[in-house]
Amino acid sequence: MATAPSSPRIVAGNLCLGSAPDSWGVWFPEDAHQVPYTLFLDELARAGYEWLELGPYGYLPTEPAVLAEELAVRGLKVSGGTAFGALHRPEAWDDMLAHVRQVAALTAAAGAHHLVLIPPMYRDERTGAYTEPPELTAEQWAGFGRAADRLGRLLLDEYDVRLVLHPHADSHIQTQPEIERLLNESDSRYTNLCLDTGHVAYGGGDNLDLIRRFGERVGYVHIKQMDPEVLAQVAAEDLSFGEAVKRGVCVSPPAGVPDPGDVIAELSLLDAELFVIVEQDLYPCAPEVPLPIAVATREHLAGCGLTGTRRPNHSR
Repeated sequence: MATAPSSPRIVAGNLCLGSAPDSWGVWFPEDAHQVPYTLFLDELARAGYEWLELGPYGYLPTEPAVLAEELAVRGLKVSGGTAFGALHRPEAWDDMLAHVRQVAALTAAAGAHHLVLIPPMYRDERTGAYTEPPELTAEQWAGFGRAADRLGRLLLDEYDVRLVLHPHADSHIQTQPEIERLLNESDSRYTNLCLDTGHVAYGGGDNLDLIRRFGERVGYVHIKQMDPEVLAQVAAEDLSFGEAVKRGVCVSPPAGVPDPGDVIAELSLLDAELFVIVEQDLYPCAPEVPLPIAVATREHLAGCGLTGTRRPNHSR
């Protein structure tokens, strides 16, 4: 089990720690392999977290009053909402927007100001079958940043919610060049980055370089680590992300890459207050697995200087 360093290298006063249903093996609104939402919330509080991301829409209650009551009795608060959205498919805009509006409304009702948008994967989450080509066409890229800004402006104007786009394995925003292209072709007023340290590593990127060169675009953070040995298997065997997760690609600190202490130290230098949300992809997993991992992870991150629970300023 992971242990915390003997003393923190820094105290990251600008960072606020939280977790997410993903760390309890939750990928879908409903699935027989997932724990009930009440158990997730109970164990999240037991593990010492105060903040949570909402996860897949429909897993937690979608009626604002019901959600508020479930959170209040456990002393929990919401850092942001989570949605999938295909910005490269103009023909799917209306359906995507209807879904994102649902998430944004619930996010705003919960008092949160960030919506984490995850590009859809081009491989099926369960089977690994390719459902789209793995690279966008020039035409699709040409409209990607504009579509992100269009959505981000709508969310800001109508819900006071800020769009942060989340790089993801087996998606069209996965590698560092793809991440940089998105940032260079979008407007910081409306589109910023949810830096997912594990997915950046999965795509061969350099988290510290991204923080140093694009720190003003980092609006939200998911912190996780990947096992280099499994990443080598992904490359050698053309594994899907779902298969990589089954093989244990997502690991607890201090194992894996990147080093969370290095990430926290770099984030602490930014002139921004940020949520840092723990995510360890565990789908599927036995019900008894997540809680001890969540406790050990929180303790390790505290040893790296990440202890904050104060709500960040949501200026970006």
